[in-house]
This record gives sequence, C-alpha cells and structure tokens, in this order.
Amino acid sequence: MRLKRRKRENQRLMPIKNLKDPGRGVFTRRALLVMAVQTGALGVLANKLYKLQVQDGDRYARMAASNRVSKRYLAPPRGRIVDRYGIALANNKENWRALLMPEETTDVAGTIERFSSIIPLDERDRARIAREMRHQRRFVPVMLRDFLSWDEMARIELNAPSLPGVLIDVGTRRVYPEGELLAHIVGYVAPPNEKDVARSALLALPGMRVGRAGIEQSQDDKLCGTAGSVEMEVNAVGRVMSELNREEGAAGAEIGLTIDRGLQQKVLNRIADQTASAVVMDCRNGEVLAMVSTPSFDPSLFDSGVSHAQWIEWTNNERTPLINKTVAGVYPPGSTFKPAVAMAGLQSGLFSPSDRVFCPGHLDVGGTRFHCWSRWGHGSIDLHQALKFSCDVYFYEMARRVGMDKIAEVAHQFGLGTPLDIELPHTRTGLIPTPAWRQAHHHHWNGGDTIVSGIGQGFVQVTPLQLATYTSRLATGRAVQPHLVRALNRTVGPQATPEHWPALDMPPKYLEALRSGMFAVVNEQHGTAPKAKLDIPGVTLAGKTGSAQVRRVSRALRESGHFNSANLPWEYRPHALFICFAPYENPQYAVSVVIEHGNAGADAAAPLARDIMTDTLLRDPSNHTTAPPEPVAEPAPAAAEAPPPKTDTTP
Repeated sequence: MRLKRRKRENQRLMPIKNLKDPGRGVFTRRALLVMAVQTGALGVLANKLYKLQVQDGDRYARMAASNRVSKRYLAPPRGRIVDRYGIALANNKENWRALLMPEETTDVAGTIERFSSIIPLDERDRARIAREMRHQRRFVPVMLRDFLSWDEMARIELNAPSLPGVLIDVGTRRVYPEGELLAHIVGYVAPPNEKDVARSALLALPGMRVGRAGIEQSQDDKLCGTAGSVEMEVNAVGRVMSELNREEGAAGAEIGLTIDRGLQQKVLNRIADQTASAVVMDCRNGEVLAMVSTPSFDPSLFDSGVSHAQWIEWTNNERTPLINKTVAGVYPPGSTFKPAVAMAGLQSGLFSPSDRVFCPGHLDVGGTRFHCWSRWGHGSIDLHQALKFSCDVYFYEMARRVGMDKIAEVAHQFGLGTPLDIELPHTRTGLIPTPAWRQAHHHHWNGGDTIVSGIGQGFVQVTPLQLATYTSRLATGRAVQPHLVRALNRTVGPQATPEHWPALDMPPKYLEALRSGMFAVVNEQHGTAPKAKLDIPGVTLAGKTGSAQVRRVSRALRESGHFNSANLPWEYRPHALFICFAPYENPQYAVSVVIEHGNAGADAAAPLARDIMTDTLLRDPSNHTTAPPEPVAEPAPAAAEAPPPKTDTTP
C-alpha cells in the first residue's frame, strides 16, 4: 500500500523534474502569451521613441527652444528726407514702448487688464489693440502703449512677473524738425490701417508707419525699408535674460529733394499770415526750389494721433490749412492766362503781333456787354500794348475769333489744365474748358463762354504749380517738367540747361513777342506792375499780373463809378495773381504767386513775387556747393494798403 502511494507521487512530480532539465524544457502557453505582450509593448515603445527622436526630433527641439528663446521682428528705421543741401526735413527719434507677445501668454485679455491697471489705456488704445489682435498672427507683437516715460517703464519692469508676454522695446517716432514750414511737401505718416496690413505683413509690426501725404506718401515704398529680427533668451515668465542673435533690417532709402530749406523759409516770411501759395522753379531743369502754401499744420501730430478737437479745428477752417494749395488749389488764372491766349491767336494765323484792336472800355456781343477793367478803355492797341496794359477787350476779341479749342490746345502745351508728373499725391489738373467738355456735362457752350475764357475767367481753373510751369516754358520755349525728388531726375541735374527738354511746338518769334510784352508789364512806363521791378543792378524781371473774380459784379455797379472790390468781405474779393521770370535775357527762375482774395494782382501779388525772386537770385543755389547761410528771421510785413478803386477785374 505504501509502495503504491510512493509510486503515484513519483509520477505526479515527474514533469517538474523534466522542466529542470535543459535538454527537455518546453514553454507553456502562458509563457508564450507573456512574451508576446512584452515584445509588442517594446515594439510600440521603440516606434514611439523613433517618432519622437527621429521623425519629429526637429519639431520638438524647436518647441523646447521656444520655451527659452523668443524671436521678434524689428521694424526698420524709416528713411530720412533731406533738402538739396542735406538738411533733414524728416527724421527719426527713439522712444520707448510696451509690446505684448500674444503667443507668450495663455490669458491675453487678463494680461491686458493687468497692464491697464498699471499703465492706463484709453478707449482708443483698447480699440486699436483689439483690432490688431483680430487681424494679426500670434507671433506678431502688439503695441500696448507708445512714448513711455521713465516712471512708466519702471512700473512695468517692477510688475513683470504678473505680465507674461509684455516687454519694453525701443522704437522710433517720426519727427519733422521744420514743422509747419514744409508740411505740405514732406507730408506726414500715420499708423497703418487694415487695408495697409492686408497689403503688406511688414506693416503689422509695432512702430511701422505709412505715408499719408506729400513725399512721405509718394515715396513710401522706398522710405519704409526691410524688417530685421532678434532672438532673445527668456525665463519662465517671459523676462528677457539675454540677446542670442540679431539680424538687422535694411533702413529705408534717404530721399533728397530739390527744395532749398532756406529759400522756403524766406518765402514763408514774405507771405506772413496771408492765405496764399507760391512756387519757385528753376526754368533750366524743372527743379522746384520752394513751394509754400499757407496756412499750414504741424505734421508730427499725425504720428501719435490727431485729437478730435484738432481735426475739427483744421477741417472747419475756411483757409484750409490741410490742403497743399500749390498743387491742389485751383483758381481762375485771370489775366495771367492772356499770354497763352495770345499764342493761340498768333499760331492760328488770325492775328499778328502788329494787328490792332480798338478798346472803348467794353465789347458788345449778342446783346451782352463784356467790360474791360479800365472804364475808359485803351484805344487802338497791338499785342505788345495789350499785354503791357492787360487790356481785356483785346483778348476778348482774340478769343472770339480763335475759338476755345485752339486756346485749350496751346494752354495744354504750356502745362495748364493738364497733369504734371510731380512726386506729390492728391494733385489736381485744373481745367481748360472746351465745347466738347461742356456738352459732355449736358450743357450748351455759347460764345460768351469763349469770350470770358479769353481773360482767364469762366470755367478756366489752374494750380499755382501749373502757373510756374507755364511761366518756365514760356521763358525757355522748352517743355520743362517740374519735379521735387532729385534722384528721380538722373539726366537733368542742377547745372542743366533748357536744351535738355524738348522744344515747344511754337515759333520762337512768337514766344519772344510774349516775353517782350511781359517785360513791358514791369519795366515800361504805364505797365500794370511797376511794383514788381527788381532792385538788383543789371537784372530785369518780366511778369504778368492777374486778378480773378470769385463773384459776378452787376453792370449797374460797374458803371456807377463807386465800386471798390477792396470794400467787399474777404471771401468775396478777387484772388490776386502774378507770374514772372528772371533774368529776362537769360531766364533761370520762374515764380508764381496766388493770394486768395488778395484783390489786386498789381498791388498785392506783384510786390510779393518781386521779393521772392530777389531772395531766389541772391541765394542762387547753382552757385553753392554747400548750404548758403540760413535766413535771418524777418519781421512780418505790414498789411498791404487798399488798392485804388477799380470798376472791374483788375489786371
């Protein structure tokens, strides 16, 4: 019995003994299952490690670096604008600002609120920040506040741990050292709007500005430059620890102008507080040396934002300080238009310089009487005398015979009523009307329209820049083109001569007849502008007066003998105009002057143009390789005395 029990136990233990035998060991199904699970897990782990370390290694390396390194784009410095002698007209000045990096904070709204509790943000700041947050990518910094003081910067740094993503950065602001003096030419910059940012992502950077007027706008692409970048090492709360790498952007190009800053100041001193515009142009090469429009404005206000009260003050001002009157102000040219009408008459073959017209003081056509500015008339006169006396009847008759189409053709050749390719935005072309133009506006053109156009009234409109161009072309016989940017005119330099420009399709003898008549206006007895005569030995000036009505005067009032336009309210007085060139024998400079509601061109505009021409000739930029001495501040001239009574539009 005991033997049988031991035998059964030996049989039960036999498999265990066999497992310990290496030659006969076998794996159970449980061991195989465990091994399969372990192998699969190791495979999955190996695959994950391969994906993390090999396939996505670069990505996670960048993510790890981003926790330590912050890359920020740098707005490039805007290019300077300088005058012909290198004097800065628009420059940059460093300022401190607070930026927010949206990608470096998980609670943008909370960060902005905490910042606002330290540095107050007004409603305009909040609206701008919200707009930029909606339209910009998270890696593009958003400016919270600009123009920080030292106290404000200290408060931000002190609270840096509670302001993740907020940093203090140095930027630049646009400054205009000459202020109002060159505001209309240089223009101004302002923060970009949504359309600007959609056009160029560079404009989304804090501190970027867009030109909104003048050279700042027309040359904006050259002035804005190329963005740079900087890599900064930051800690866990975003505080900058060190700078790792910097790639400087390219600053904007420097734009050199033809403007003589000193002459510009002298012209402004001469104009004083009148509402006026004046252009000084080099007849030989088209360079604009001075271009003044008054009143003006401070362009630096636009960089940080113009207040609502300031904007209302500007826009409600009847003297329109924001408008550059030299290129965007349009005026009837008055009698300054008569040389163009004379050229049309001579070229038509219907008139010669010696043909005479009798002026009794008026011209009757179809039951309508057109008055000469002189009630007593000028008698029988030829072209030379007609220009010298500025006889209206002579040019009424010439316009009536020649027709408006021929007058418009010649006026366009002189640069009137046509686009001038000058580097300024918002320029106007004026208007030289024709029957076709009138009919296109569904109105009838009649003979009276042609007659009044003959003396630069009616629908005729020109700009002061066009008047200066017209004078330059008349003086040289060349199609001189005005320009402000010297770099854009490579073939015609400051020492150029009129031969660089194509000749006008006008007979030289006729041009000389017109110039002779303009010489008589100033230098011969009984000319209409003796006050324009130069006080420079050996130098003579030729010019033409003009007065342009802004409201019609009744026939009864004209014939009463008591009408004096100087007694009218300012806004109803005629505009005073004068154009001139000098020296007469070898024209170098042309000047145009328009005084809004200045009344009489001979009494108001002519002396002003004389003084401007005198300043121009005495400075003469072609004789200087460096900037001539700056002008000494001059006292404002006394108000002009009222002109003698006139019965009609004065010459």
